[in-house]
Amino acid sequence: MSKKRLVTAWLDGCSGCHMSLLDMDERLLELAPHIHVLASPLVDAKQYPDEIDIAVVEGAVGSVADLKKIKTIRERTRILVSLGDCAVTANVPAMRNPLGPKAVLQCAYLEHADLHQQVPQHAPALLPRARPIHEVVPVDVFVPGCPPSAD
Repeated sequence: MSKKRLVTAWLDGCSGCHMSLLDMDERLLELAPHIHVLASPLVDAKQYPDEIDIAVVEGAVGSVADLKKIKTIRERTRILVSLGDCAVTANVPAMRNPLGPKAVLQCAYLEHADLHQQVPQHAPALLPRARPIHEVVPVDVFVPGCPPSAD
């Protein structure tokens, strides 16, 4: 049997779900003969590969970059796993939804900054709402939790 081509990715979130994956400890060694990890934020892949069997994605779709990334992932992936509450429900990133992106940037970079009160030129272009992955692209597997337990 050939190894499954696996990638992991994160969108708008805290990366806690990736830490939970690492908490699988020795169970990762059991998976190793069955998977080939092609890309992950943990290994700093710069380009998303083609023909992926499984993609495990954490985080909500909160920015223009997230939207582009999740569409690319879905186009190139056979099975998409939505990992964690941010991916499944938009959870913490969605807390900004009632305020809107402009108010969030003003609050973070102007109202609550002691020095250099300005929105950075390269701040991410936020979408009007942070959304769970399944509202943007079809998802095959949902794994809730904040973060999901390693078990």
